Amino acid sequence: MDGGNKWIRHEVCPLFAAVGVAVGICGMQLVRNMTTNPEVRVTEEKRAAGVLENFAEGEKCSQQFLRGFVRNKSLEIMPSINKFFSDPN
Repeated sequence: MDGGNKWIRHEVCPLFAAVGVAVGICGMQLVRNMTTNPEVRVTEEKRAAGVLENFAEGEKCSQQFLRGFVRNKSLEIMPSINKFFSDPN
């Protein structure tokens, strides 16, 4: 043995990386919901307000930039190739 310098095997490093990325994504989503979601109320003053009928703020939260960008676009990756193979001209 080499004196205990190998207490972490190199085979588990990708597992640590994958779990680290997953925890990071969960943390990012938690912070995003706590700061921008109108239905999440952290402070006591906002919780005392009860149910709010603020549809404009909810729409702003749910329709983020990416959804607005792809709303009127074709959801195909290569529309010209798809049209070439699907149209019977």
